[in-house]
Amino acid sequence: MSGRDHRGGETPLDAVVRERGIDAPDGAGEVDAPGGETTATDGSDSGPRVARVPETHDHDTFSVEGIDTDRREGLLEEVLRDVDGVSAASATRRNGTVGVHHDPSLSRDALREVLVDCGLVVAPGDDAFEARRASQFASARVAVAVLFGLMVATPYVAVLYPTRVEWLFYDPVTVQYLQSILDSQMTTHFFVNLGALSGIAFLVACGPTIRRALAAVRDGRFTNEIAFVGSVVALYGYSTLVAFTGLEGAVHYDLVAYAVVVATLWTQFGVTDTAVDPASTGESAAEEVPDADGDGDGDEPVAMTDGGR
Repeated sequence: MSGRDHRGGETPLDAVVRERGIDAPDGAGEVDAPGGETTATDGSDSGPRVARVPETHDHDTFSVEGIDTDRREGLLEEVLRDVDGVSAASATRRNGTVGVHHDPSLSRDALREVLVDCGLVVAPGDDAFEARRASQFASARVAVAVLFGLMVATPYVAVLYPTRVEWLFYDPVTVQYLQSILDSQMTTHFFVNLGALSGIAFLVACGPTIRRALAAVRDGRFTNEIAFVGSVVALYGYSTLVAFTGLEGAVHYDLVAYAVVVATLWTQFGVTDTAVDPASTGESAAEEVPDADGDGDGDEPVAMTDGGR
């Protein structure tokens, strides 16, 4: 079972390991059913792996698909270390990246061929770096949206909501005191802070959405993102007029903040891939036309996530 994938068939990575005569690392050869994870190993070998990397060696990072178990992660690292000129290698299945320290004489294309031979789908060019940076920016946008959303919601919950739904509060003195605060000159500074927080959250957290909406407007297309951005801008503008002019109405910076939080979380954890900007990938997707003549010349490597089928 040590030479086979938990789905029952030998993968390209297993074949490369067998052909090179590489000994599987501790725990990499045993598979725990049914999840395909490696079995627990002796704790004496725990701890980070350390490798000596010459100062003259280069470092390349690849974005790959197909490392979905600890076993494959360990086998891939052993295969890469077996390549002449490679001083260290690390594979991370959590974010699908492979890092290799190697001699300058060993080209990136040669390393890419090794990964392809192992049955991995390797992103071309610098997509690994771009994907990692996009993922980091996406995480930062979530943090900004949630943090600023809480900073906007707290004053509303503490001051504004009690004055709008007085029947929920049994103490009319408290409600009267809060209303006196809103009727004072302090209200201007109060709404300046709320407007700044909600506006910054919208611009930072929804930056990619705003850019895509503007691009759609320039192209003459109507999308859901245009409707979202337009609604938030209209609500923000209305709230600003109410807060700083004599216009009657309620200030809804809270709804702006809530919309930003929901949209950001949906983009991050919903159906949208945050590492890819749809506005910038339309042309590249159109260029990758599958080979329709059946001669196999245009076949792409198959990710190991399907068991090599």
